[in-house]
Parts: sequence; structure tokens; C-alpha cells
Amino acid sequence: MKLLVMSDSHGDDEIVTELISNYQSEVDGIFHCGDSEFSKDNPLVDRLNLVKGNMDFEDFPPSIIQTIDNNRILMTHGHLQNVNNSMLNLTLFGKENQADIVLFGHTHQAYCEMYQGMLIVNPGSISQPRGQFAQYGGLYCIIDKRSDSYQIQYYNRQFEPISSLSFTEKVNGG
Repeated sequence: MKLLVMSDSHGDDEIVTELISNYQSEVDGIFHCGDSEFSKDNPLVDRLNLVKGNMDFEDFPPSIIQTIDNNRILMTHGHLQNVNNSMLNLTLFGKENQADIVLFGHTHQAYCEMYQGMLIVNPGSISQPRGQFAQYGGLYCIIDKRSDSYQIQYYNRQFEPISSLSFTEKVNGG
């Protein structure tokens, strides 16, 4: 199973279009963790799994659960779980929803952790990065689940892998 994950594009339809065009035939799911600032009639909406962020004004869902290859994927923007202050509410939300993978945005910063059997990932912001990885000018990630591990690779806007942002997390029981 391979997932393309992006977040916080803040109206930058061009990069979202490029990501979809570049990866649509290579991945099993395309996820946008909110703050797209899309209108409901934007044709990109139908090409993504999409949630509502704090800067979205359309009636997108605040969270979604998608199952791909028996992997339960929970996506939310993160502002409703107060991710700027702590991961506690997000991890509880993931456990409550029996998620294997939890995807979120909001902080504009890359984050990857295996926590009590859940892979928790923030792809960073594709358009307005913050924090120690802002120098890359925007990030997204690909999650590749293998039989015994997750491979998480972050990329810049030029589709180049960031070598310092590559992680392998062991799947529990694998």
C-alpha cells in the first residue's frame, strides 16, 4: 500500500495538481489533511481524500476514515485535537477510531512517529512550511507500507526526496 499525503496548500492549486498528476498512477490513495482553501466546485476535490482545516470555509468533513488494503487510515486537520500544544488528543482520537495510520496537518511541520501501534504522520505544509524544515520550501510525503514496516519519505516541491527526512517504522507484529 502506498499513500501520497499533503497538507496546508492554502490555495496553491498548481502544486496540488502537479502532485496528483505525478503520483496518481503510483499510489493507492491521495490524502490532503486540510487548509486546501478549495471551493466545493474545484475539480481537485473529487480527486482527493480531503478534510476541513481551520482555514477552509466549505463544508468538508472534519475527519475521515478510509480503509485501504486492510489498513484503517484516520485523517483530520488537527486543530480540533489541539495539536499545536500536545499530541495527546490526536493519539486518543486515533485509538478511539482504531486507526492503523493517523494523518494530520495544521502545524505546517513534518512529524512522524509510531505510537502504540499507530503510525502518526504530518506531511508538513506543501506551500507554507514552518520550523526546522521550512528551508525546503514545502513538503509532502509518501507512506509505503511493506509486510513488516512503513517507509516514510518526505519530498520537496520539486519531487526530490529529502534524505534527512526518511524513516522506517516497524509494523507491530511484523
